[in-house]
Amino acid sequence: MGVYEFDMGVIGGGAAGLTVTSAAAQLGAKTLLIEKEKKLGGDCLHFGCVPSKTLIKTAYVYHLMKHSGKFGLPGIDVPPVDFREVSKRIQSVISVIQQHDSEERFCRLGAQVEFGDAKFADPHTIQLNGKRYTAKNWVIATGSSPVAPPIKGLDNTPFITNKEIFYLDHLPKSMIILGGGPIGTEMGQAFCRLGTDVNVVDRADQILGKEDKDMADSVMNVMRSEGVVFHLNISIESVEDLGAEKKVLIKAGNGNTTDLRAETILVAMGRKANTEGLGLEDIGIELYRSGVKVDHRLRTSRKHIYAAGDANGGFQFTHAAGYEGGIVISNAIFHLPRKTDYTFLPWCTYSDPALGSIGMNEKMAKAADINYSVWTEAFKDNDRSLAEGETIGMIKMILNEKEKPLGVQILGPHAGDLISEWVALLNGKVKLSTLAAAVHPYPTLGEINKKVAGTFFSPKIFSDKVKKGLKFFFNLKGRACGE
Repeated sequence: MGVYEFDMGVIGGGAAGLTVTSAAAQLGAKTLLIEKEKKLGGDCLHFGCVPSKTLIKTAYVYHLMKHSGKFGLPGIDVPPVDFREVSKRIQSVISVIQQHDSEERFCRLGAQVEFGDAKFADPHTIQLNGKRYTAKNWVIATGSSPVAPPIKGLDNTPFITNKEIFYLDHLPKSMIILGGGPIGTEMGQAFCRLGTDVNVVDRADQILGKEDKDMADSVMNVMRSEGVVFHLNISIESVEDLGAEKKVLIKAGNGNTTDLRAETILVAMGRKANTEGLGLEDIGIELYRSGVKVDHRLRTSRKHIYAAGDANGGFQFTHAAGYEGGIVISNAIFHLPRKTDYTFLPWCTYSDPALGSIGMNEKMAKAADINYSVWTEAFKDNDRSLAEGETIGMIKMILNEKEKPLGVQILGPHAGDLISEWVALLNGKVKLSTLAAAVHPYPTLGEINKKVAGTFFSPKIFSDKVKKGLKFFFNLKGRACGE
């Protein structure tokens, strides 16, 4: 066994890398963190979760202002959006969080932070800025980047991705979004609400392709009512730069073509792991199409080198990256053979209404050939939802043949927060009856979680068999009104 300068080396200062660095340093491991950008925080902080949710909130408030009459308030003429001011607010939120993800903070924790492009010289050594650094263990946490698909003319046409959209100097008059996934959906609704004419183009027959179609269609219908135009189940034939406008030619299944034109094109058609330039192939690290290949303990083909977050081609969520960082710490620092378990990993698309999920949905259950039952409750039947003016959406609970929860989807206000109760319940293996019997404060949106569990138990509790038994033992008299 060699003598190495560091116990732990981390390449990438995003969610996974920062989780590993913070924990390893605080546990007493001599830790090196390397980030290629000028600041720590990764895509989530600078180009993803934080700026997008900040923008979504701004668009939501603007939308409320334009619909004040819905709440019994006077109608007002709302002036146009100055996107420079919106962008300033986004930057201010990022700057506050950046303080938590600063070089100084990690230095105080005990980690050495270096910036630049790292490349492996051998399985324990990287080259960085003309220097060599060695570590007993390494973590590849380099994240992912947006993909520019091979569409005719796209390489000669200016377009933006999530890297540029939050830093625009003005609000685009019109926008064509290529891709109806979470980014395309969230940004499509937000920019439409701010005043942009938005067209969303996708090759699938629904937006949010991993979700159940009924839930995804509900989101789409709300966006349509707000002015977003959708072109689904089509092929993208070509893209062309016309100067002030960009043209996207699409073709439907019947062969008919449509010429879409807009000021801006947003490409949101997937992401790829950032593995180029690291020299991974030279040291025997096995790659596959999605990213770095890992086992259930997140070890690469070099067992002392781990890959966490988007770099391993798995779940592209910040919270998944943080979870995987913990798995690395368990294996590399504590030497406990802890494996990943994504059975009840939650996720959420922050549209309005939001769509939160955990576990299996119907689409997944059908693909796995599992027999299941579906239990639902609508937000229009929730008192707090009515008070808030939020009547669209529902909760959908999926149970297997043994009446155990497979998963839950929530389409409605604050779905990402509401799904958190199911995170605790499902990961903690809490009985469904415990949720049904739990007391929730009134009036809250959270009551819908208790309600759907109660809906499952009601036919059992109020069955004819139970009523006959109570009547026999306690001489109950039965109905007082009605047939």
